[in-house]
Amino acid sequence: MKIIVTSIFVQDQDKALKFYTETLGFVKKHDVPVGEFRWITLVSPDDQDGTELLLEPNNHPAAKEYQQKIFAEGIPATMFGVADIHQEYNRLVENGVKFTIEPTKMGELTLAVFDDTCGNLLQIVQK
Repeated sequence: MKIIVTSIFVQDQDKALKFYTETLGFVKKHDVPVGEFRWITLVSPDDQDGTELLLEPNNHPAAKEYQQKIFAEGIPATMFGVADIHQEYNRLVENGVKFTIEPTKMGELTLAVFDDTCGNLLQIVQK
């Protein structure tokens, strides 16, 4: 068994698609209408057959409350691995991304946390 799709709640699918592709650099794999929303998945450009990230609408009250509460507590919704966290941090800052935690060494890894502009904090990690 392996993880093939994981999801993240977003406030606006179009805004999230733009941020995750244009700013973060993910590649759109699927964009299929499903009722009033869409099944939008993204993949890493380096592993286009790998795990997909679903941009899940937060229209359900429980999803919205969950998203708001973890954001308010400073808890990242998910984590992405990077090869060089300082290079990635600088690239993202140059693209207007707002960080809540700058690259910080924690044991064997270095992490940073930023706002995805769609209701989430995201963590990048270099091992």
